[in-house]
Amino acid sequence: MDTENAAAGRPGADVDPAAEGRATELDQLSEAPAVAREVFGERYDAAVRYTELLATAGVQRGLIGPREVPRLWDRHVLNCAVLAELLPAGTTLCDVGSGAGLPGIPVALARPDVSVTLLEPLLRRTTFLEEVVRELGLDNVTVLRGRAEEMVGKLAVDVVTARAVAPLDRLAGWGMPLLRPHGQMLALKGDSAEQELAESRAGLAKLGAVEWSVIAVGEGTLETSTRVIQVKAGESPGGVKAATRRAKAARAGRTASVRNGERGRGGRRRSR
Repeated sequence: MDTENAAAGRPGADVDPAAEGRATELDQLSEAPAVAREVFGERYDAAVRYTELLATAGVQRGLIGPREVPRLWDRHVLNCAVLAELLPAGTTLCDVGSGAGLPGIPVALARPDVSVTLLEPLLRRTTFLEEVVRELGLDNVTVLRGRAEEMVGKLAVDVVTARAVAPLDRLAGWGMPLLRPHGQMLALKGDSAEQELAESRAGLAKLGAVEWSVIAVGEGTLETSTRVIQVKAGESPGGVKAATRRAKAARAGRTASVRNGERGRGGRRRSR
């Protein structure tokens, strides 16, 4: 948005271009649909504020396209929040490649009982996410900077989710190794869901998946339901390589604990 030109032609006007830009972007933001109160409950006001932040800071920092502002509620915030329908109580969830916090933050707003980790490798995005979490007071959300492949053995959750990050086969290679046994990956997809799933079945089996399907959530709540590829893991999510990496990380953790214990006793082993 050319805020400098927008201010031109008004001699003597004392205008903050950034503030004017925010006002213009908020003018384009549609009002929250009535169903948002039902979806977000006590956190409705926080959901409204998050959507405003997407429309202003999110656009200004290049995390959301300006053309998306008028449809933030329907196409983005509510579209992601209904994913909460698939989550058991007390679930731990990791949003891989969280970007502007979609779908992780809407899920966290809709389900305060779910512990959400927003995993994102880029600093400018994690900075935005940390600011949002702090402003909204989301005590069930943690922001973690890094790549999924770096977190195997360090992070284990019940559910991995992602939206518009990568094709299913690549996403599964990143996300499945982060699951606990019998966890599930929920990938938000559009019209390509069936095709992606058909092309990825062999790879999913190698990654320890035992069941997969395309399901719709938000039916009866949204005008257009959200299409999700649900992949359920077996005993060894991520396959043999991931299991090996998890075991290696566990051994390294035990070794570090022993060393820390020795330092706590003066750094010497007791002789027998």
